[in-house]
Amino acid sequence: MSATGPASPPRLDAGSEDARDLRDLLAEVGAEVVRAGLVVGSGGNLSARRPGDDACWVTGAGTWLDRLDRRSFAHVRISDGAMVPTGSSAPAPSSEVALHLATYRARPDVTAIIHLHPQMALLLDALGERVRLLTTDHAFYVRRVATVPFFPPGTSELAEAAALAAADGTNCLILSRHGCSVLADSVELAHKRARNLEEAAHLTYRALALGRAADLTDQPPPAGA
Repeated sequence: MSATGPASPPRLDAGSEDARDLRDLLAEVGAEVVRAGLVVGSGGNLSARRPGDDACWVTGAGTWLDRLDRRSFAHVRISDGAMVPTGSSAPAPSSEVALHLATYRARPDVTAIIHLHPQMALLLDALGERVRLLTTDHAFYVRRVATVPFFPPGTSELAEAAALAAADGTNCLILSRHGCSVLADSVELAHKRARNLEEAAHLTYRALALGRAADLTDQPPPAGA
């Protein structure tokens, strides 16, 4: 506190994530991942929360990720899954909402979750091949990949298995025969991790096609990671 009263709160840059509506950030990512081919149709779902909040914004049931606006999101309490009143009509949350809520409960540091259906990562999983992390970007953003055994989409079994796999700090999960779940402490970082995960999968597949996968070595993570 200063001599003249309470200190003023820090001003937020209008372009920073803290200053923007999380729904706008998620809508931008939704359009980007569709353009990148990481999901098609109404597949995939996104969510985000403010640090420490017991509620998150999650895409509504049946929404297309490249057609999102603020009305496309449900506000859901993390502790019990109840809808949070917003003063306006809101869609029902995605059928995968349990996946998001269970992960937030297991990982208090996570504020954004991107669930997509990346074709190359899923193909490698179906072939029993792991994604190799070949570049410094892969090592920095992805760090490690865990595979969650198949459970039907939208079930509590899948949600609990994914949360358990992420509990040790792993941020990139392959949901076998289904998709990926990518976590971060910002929407932007989750997006970068998802893009790098699929890029690593593409490079791994090319090495397999050349018969050279055995020659690959993973790039070690940055010191202190």
